[in-house]
Amino acid sequence: MFRPVALLVAVTMVVACSDDPPEPTPTQTQIPEELESVDLPEIAGDEAGIGTPMEERVATIGLLNKRNNLSEELELRPGEQRRVGDVIVRLRACERTAPWEFERDEGAFVQVLVRERGTEDSFRKVFSGWLFKNKPALNVVEHPIYDVWVKSCAMDFPGEE
Repeated sequence: MFRPVALLVAVTMVVACSDDPPEPTPTQTQIPEELESVDLPEIAGDEAGIGTPMEERVATIGLLNKRNNLSEELELRPGEQRRVGDVIVRLRACERTAPWEFERDEGAFVQVLVRERGTEDSFRKVFSGWLFKNKPALNVVEHPIYDVWVKSCAMDFPGEE
């Protein structure tokens, strides 16, 4: 008696065991052989001339001491840090959307360190991440005494007035 299902299973097993690689499906991308060995240079955004280089940008960071209601504006360049009393604010990066993009925003990658109680120079990192000017609730510095937020990121783009 002829069983088409058994024949299909047998053919599938023979094909699966063959050493020939399967033909690529039309959805797979094939790279021509002459381009596989070409080394393409990697160009960072700063080197490509898109905006101010990172080391020349300036971020304005707001710092509030909720205990005594004192606030300060800190102007930092990426890589700089500033100590104010028992808190250290470090700026790692600062960005803003290009003028031709919709939904403008400014942000900074900030680290906040707070001095441990009873120690002289021992600090504990309480926050490390991106803070955004127009979306402050997206990422929040959760500390009972200090609040930190981004006020601006000064940088220019080509063709901007």
